[in-house]
Amino acid sequence: MSRAVPTVGPPCASFLAALFRLPLAPAARAAARHLDIRSGAARTAARTAARDGGHGGHGVERDPLEEVGRCGRHEPYILSRCRRYGHRDLAPHADRRPLLTISYARPVSPHVLILGGTTEARELAAALTAHPGVRVTTSLAGRVTRPGALAGDVRTGGFGGAEGLAAWLRERHVDALVDATHPFAETITAHAARAAAATGVPVVVLRRPGWLPGPEDRWHRVGSLTAAADLLSRFGPRVFLTTGRMDLAAFAHLADRHFVVRSVEPPEPPMPPHTEVLLARGPFTVADETALLREYLVDVLVTKDSGGEATSAKLTAARQLRLPVVVVRRPPLPDGVSTVPDVAGVLERLGLNSR
Repeated sequence: MSRAVPTVGPPCASFLAALFRLPLAPAARAAARHLDIRSGAARTAARTAARDGGHGGHGVERDPLEEVGRCGRHEPYILSRCRRYGHRDLAPHADRRPLLTISYARPVSPHVLILGGTTEARELAAALTAHPGVRVTTSLAGRVTRPGALAGDVRTGGFGGAEGLAAWLRERHVDALVDATHPFAETITAHAARAAAATGVPVVVLRRPGWLPGPEDRWHRVGSLTAAADLLSRFGPRVFLTTGRMDLAAFAHLADRHFVVRSVEPPEPPMPPHTEVLLARGPFTVADETALLREYLVDVLVTKDSGGEATSAKLTAARQLRLPVVVVRRPPLPDGVSTVPDVAGVLERLGLNSR
């Protein structure tokens, strides 16, 4: 059965021709000589050979069209390739086109790097490794000493900024980058966007939807932790602080408040002088949270808009007890970054069907 191919301009015609094994018109063939349609390892090897003057080319890179057959048999294609070279043909439909095309007969597996640390990142790694022909690496910041088991390969520690991440993407021949970090991990998200732009690796941000208040909620939204600390003078002195153990410094000057802090691991100073630390790992039920709020005589809850069901029980408990909640808004995403709300959305963007 024949396949209908949409009409595109010359820069993308060579890409579709390589993908579907179609002949190229003369004009498209001429334009394609300026478009490198190879992926990961093949593109890097060719550029290295060109730089060193190898393969008898005297420092001139080989014609991309000469690599179509070899690339087609041994390398996965990146369907967003045209965006890497500034061609606009696919831009209106870029978000609806998969980032990877995988042939299970090819010996080189496409490599997906997940920037993890969330429940969604763990679920995504498991879903991707269930697909033969996909290599998955999850990167963790290393702030938790005993992270749970993860499917696929795992690396721990920073990359050394955007430049270090870009170098890692090139050296490991990464074909797609998924930022599945916490919604408030704005630094790594910015680094991921810059590294993706520098290397041409397609990137998608996996972000669970934020929380929305109900009619009976007493929420006070603020734009930062500092603003949250400034607002606490309007409420009673006992504060249930759930912004994370790395964010206590913003409240360290509040000597007239008593803070209850819950964390998986002990927090480090600076922290408020009157702080009671509860070491516990969720998820927690509404009954758990209600009992805690009552036992510690909490006057106000402070939290980040992390979203998701795993940590939303405290909001329900606060609503039932008619307690005020200070909610820190999420930081904005870098310009031009697209997001999906769940693992299924990432699999669709990668051109994979969830199982």
